[in-house]
Amino acid sequence: MADTAAQPARRPWQDDPLTRFDRYLLSQLMMLFGFFSLVLILVYWVNQAVSLFDQIIANGHSAGVFLEFSALTLPNVIRVVLPVSGFAAAVYVTNRLSQDSEMVVAQAAGMSPARLARPVLAFGAIVALLVFVLTHVLGPASSRILAERTAELAEDVTAGLLSEGVFLHPGEGVTFYIGEISETSELREVFLSDTRNPDRRSTYTAERALLLRSEAGPKLVMFDGMVQSLRRDNGQLSVTRFDDFAFDIAALLELPQLGPRSVRQVSTAELLRAGPALSEETGQTVARLRLEGHERFAQGLVAAGTPLVGFALLLVGGFSRFGVWRQVLGAVICLIAVEMTDNVLARLASADAALWPLAYGAGMLAFAIGAAALWLSARPRGRSVQRRMGAARP
Repeated sequence: MADTAAQPARRPWQDDPLTRFDRYLLSQLMMLFGFFSLVLILVYWVNQAVSLFDQIIANGHSAGVFLEFSALTLPNVIRVVLPVSGFAAAVYVTNRLSQDSEMVVAQAAGMSPARLARPVLAFGAIVALLVFVLTHVLGPASSRILAERTAELAEDVTAGLLSEGVFLHPGEGVTFYIGEISETSELREVFLSDTRNPDRRSTYTAERALLLRSEAGPKLVMFDGMVQSLRRDNGQLSVTRFDDFAFDIAALLELPQLGPRSVRQVSTAELLRAGPALSEETGQTVARLRLEGHERFAQGLVAAGTPLVGFALLLVGGFSRFGVWRQVLGAVICLIAVEMTDNVLARLASADAALWPLAYGAGMLAFAIGAAALWLSARPRGRSVQRRMGAARP
């Protein structure tokens, strides 16, 4: 009994790996993280949705197609937003806890800045996991599906040309008319006016025509017709009769085609072992492709480090009645410095495949800034305690 009573009392956070304060701080971070993510995603999405809406709806497609394309663009939007949301959540929560003196109480209870950062590190790991899923799985998959659906949509646009007795304007300076569509999908009494060339105006008429698909895109094959070309400079009119004539509808409508894969559509495993074949397909150098693969991992590292930067820098200087606006400004400057470092190192690494470790420089810088700020935040407090203890001695 004496030995048991002599043992020093263990504090709650020494017994639990995740104490009540840790759970409280982590829950606050996750709640604000969800709020900031939702707001920023909506802002990014609205900016992209305006042009996407004009493109989809103007071509006669339904709102369902617009929602489908919007959903396919969201993974890349969310990937960009999450690190910023994590940083904003860390700054807001830390500032609020400081203003409510909760952070002061926690430090007075004996929790060091490094100990306080434990739930922030757990929060950063959650943000990094989300970024990893988006960059390695959802991002490439959505980009591939979006490219395929865009090509399908391009061919479906030609279906809007199949309207009887209506003058259609599929493109600027283009007028298209079909008098009748037979049961065998043959077009009759076809009229096509093309004024896109400022020096020449061309008018195509044909008794019948067919709308056919090819590897190069849809083509309008006209039979038994003529072409009238009017030169605008001298008013000369030339007439050419033809038995059959193929008109490139894809060029007329400027439809996108499913070409070689872009870098976003390539999986991470392919990027890391990129060779001349993939370089020729994507039009990028081998060094740039391998750097892209490593950057997908580096994005998660940056996402894990930015909340620590926001949290740690707000602890520097301790509590102040005038707020922590200087610390907030310093945190924002450090975040900008991390992003600028990432851009500079990416340019250097893209020139030489052997320099791929530079892709992780920005993430390491974020953790270095956070660690340095935690160390600085502990130093003034330690010196103050030592001075008070020295003054109390007889």
